[in-house]
Amino acid sequence: MIFTKGHGTGNDFVIIADPDGAIELTPSRVASLCDRRFGIGADGVLRVVRTAKDPDGSAFAADAEWFMDYRNADGSIAEMCGNGVRVFTRYLITSGLATPGPEGLPVATRAGVVVAVEEGDIIRVQMKTPRVYAASTATAGPLTFTGMAVDCGNPHLVCALHDGVELPSLDLTVSPGFDHPLFPAGVNIEFVVDAPPVEGSDLHVSMRVHERGSGETLSCGSGALAVGAVALRDAGRSTGVVAVDVLGGRLTVTHDAADRWWLAGPAVLVANGETID
Repeated sequence: MIFTKGHGTGNDFVIIADPDGAIELTPSRVASLCDRRFGIGADGVLRVVRTAKDPDGSAFAADAEWFMDYRNADGSIAEMCGNGVRVFTRYLITSGLATPGPEGLPVATRAGVVVAVEEGDIIRVQMKTPRVYAASTATAGPLTFTGMAVDCGNPHLVCALHDGVELPSLDLTVSPGFDHPLFPAGVNIEFVVDAPPVEGSDLHVSMRVHERGSGETLSCGSGALAVGAVALRDAGRSTGVVAVDVLGGRLTVTHDAADRWWLAGPAVLVANGETID
């Protein structure tokens, strides 16, 4: 099986080209590919399949040629991956499978169709509108943090740290506790602190994230979108630009005057290879 390895701010993926949907990606096979000791190593797998050839994507065939079939590192299926869709777009363009139009390149996901725009090293994606909808809590070790639930096509819980609690001090080697009735399919949990102002942004925050099915990752694009939505809401802003620092770099979330939500950041392809069965 031919693969490409790519990442977005350190959130890394094994990319499998399967235009006709002929490859069976079982959970165990995905987990083997993502194993950092015995496999290629990644936070997830991006299967590149024609929308019409995938049962989860066929409903979007009229709007996008390609469907991002995203799997978490444990083999479970996810609805959306903000870093993944940027890397997916980079792969489509670099491999010659797709050419962006004047408005960008539509990509189908389980959360719907998004539009990606290539801007040099940066891929900017018009995401689905994040919905901040409920208060909840998360626990990390002995600490409990209040947060806001956000639907970005996949579930998130954005938690601000207490005064005096430092972001590096959190132990995220163990899955944080959360409200299972509110998040029956699991949840990505973002822990956030304010950061000093940076040029070109209205707000600036730093975050760490524990992703369902993958554990702590260096970055989470949809998590950054959720964090940006909460930051703008808490600041009383209807529009604005939020710089979101993750362990692997910086992402930018923008809510513009046309009520569009954009996620921007680097998307890098680092290697090609072939698996040995």
